[in-house]
Amino acid sequence: MKAVFRNWAGNQSATPAEIRTPASAAEVARAVRDASARGLRIRMTGTGHSFTGVALTDGILLRPDALTGVQEAGDGRVRVAAGTPLRVLNEELDRRGLALANMGDITEQTVAGAIQTGTHGTGRDVGGLADQVVELEMVLADGSITTVSGGDLFDAARVGLGALGILTAVTFRVEPSFLLRSDRRPMRLSEMLDSLDQVTRENEHLDFFWLPHTDTCLTKRNNRSPGPAAPPGAFRHWLDSVFLENTLFHALCAVGGRFPGAIPALNGISAGALSPSCHTDKAYKVFTSVRNVRFLEMEYAIPRERLGQALRETRDLVELSGWLITFPIEVRVTPASDAWLSTAYGRESAYVACHVYRPTPNPAYFEGVESIMTRLGGRPHWGKLHTQDAAYLATVYPRFADFAALRDELDPGRLFANDYLTTVLG
Repeated sequence: MKAVFRNWAGNQSATPAEIRTPASAAEVARAVRDASARGLRIRMTGTGHSFTGVALTDGILLRPDALTGVQEAGDGRVRVAAGTPLRVLNEELDRRGLALANMGDITEQTVAGAIQTGTHGTGRDVGGLADQVVELEMVLADGSITTVSGGDLFDAARVGLGALGILTAVTFRVEPSFLLRSDRRPMRLSEMLDSLDQVTRENEHLDFFWLPHTDTCLTKRNNRSPGPAAPPGAFRHWLDSVFLENTLFHALCAVGGRFPGAIPALNGISAGALSPSCHTDKAYKVFTSVRNVRFLEMEYAIPRERLGQALRETRDLVELSGWLITFPIEVRVTPASDAWLSTAYGRESAYVACHVYRPTPNPAYFEGVESIMTRLGGRPHWGKLHTQDAAYLATVYPRFADFAALRDELDPGRLFANDYLTTVLG
């Protein structure tokens, strides 16, 4: 019986013709040549944290488990094998007294998977992972291994969806390890909407979560600190990161799934449980979170100046529709990017992410919010659920046609294609 690949959320699966676990770029190149000779398609998956079918294939599926480790470091650069989980990279960088300037809040992804789908985090001045990349090693459709650090291929492949080649190593720009002061506080959504520009301007890293059916949001303001470090105590860490954000929240989601009418009251309980807290710790520990509750997610990037409008319309839509939403809506910001298919390409961006508890999907909710975001020129996250195709995406990405032309040149036989890429790239 052939092995089945399933993603973390359990909403995507594939049965590839063959699974390989390459340990080097040469072994990846050999697999690419074999796939071409046998008329099979080939993809490298990550750890399955995408909600879309971006990593799926019916041909040869490459697993990244053996393509790991920091390969070299120096002069503010670290070269790392593409299958290395971000949590492992963070720990190794910290051991060397180094750190990434910004990152997302999930660390289970591989570095290549996170880059290729546009993982971004939140930052006023520093962009997502792709914006911290200075060099890529990749295997092209002809089986050759190439290294790029500038030019069109570099700008296209940093968020390349695996459509231009298979990444085998990534070199990041890094800096000396630093501390962040994390200031978490509840705030009225109405107050937040009135002060968006000021709060964004005043904080290096702003992240906030609005609880539907309430006027409460939890804001996370993270800024660099000279120290000293003052990490949360063991009990406070357990209370916030384990009990409130996972154990209790999971229980509330389960109750809401069984008794939907109770969701507004349950959200009120969650809002009432929020309390201010501050601590100072190593940056990677502040940036990242534990996410044990399984969910489905849709996220859109919109022009930063349209965030207030997007949130007001989303709030009104939720209340008028009668939908009962347990999960908070998350909001983040980033500066403009120069990676062609980065969701922040060419513009300061804000991100609105909607989640639903995995056992209780709500397609109408996602579709309703999606209609707001697309009307505002939104770009869907490549690894999160959406319904857009190449016809729409070509209207919101200025370099979309250039990416398509480069793909035609490098992979005319669509060796790296799958159903998802056919939809979003044509």
